Amino acid sequence: QVQLVESGGGLVQPGGSLRLSCAASGFSFSAYVMSWYRQAPGKERDMVATITTGGSTNYADSVKGRFTISRDNAKNTVYLQMSSLKPEDTAVYLCSVVKYSVRHWGQGTQVTVSS
Repeated sequence: QVQLVESGGGLVQPGGSLRLSCAASGFSFSAYVMSWYRQAPGKERDMVATITTGGSTNYADSVKGRFTISRDNAKNTVYLQMSSLKPEDTAVYLCSVVKYSVRHWGQGTQVTVSS
């Protein structure tokens, strides 16, 4: 079955950086589009970044120029490099994949941006 395990979250000061990782299993990782979403308390879950099988990327306007999504197909892992972090980036960050029209989620990793 599809498993997505995020790691790398934590507490960081404004302007700081973090790199999130998502280890995937249970499907042919290299053949699927991978995405990062985030959900802040009381808010909807929003797409942050997406990477296609060919490496093309797409970002939410709020993170363009600050976040970079990448993938390592040999390690079945997708990354989210976050820099110039702002307090409004505070959220649970979740890895996601759609397989057979079903969207699967990891458990998420908390990112808190605060001084």
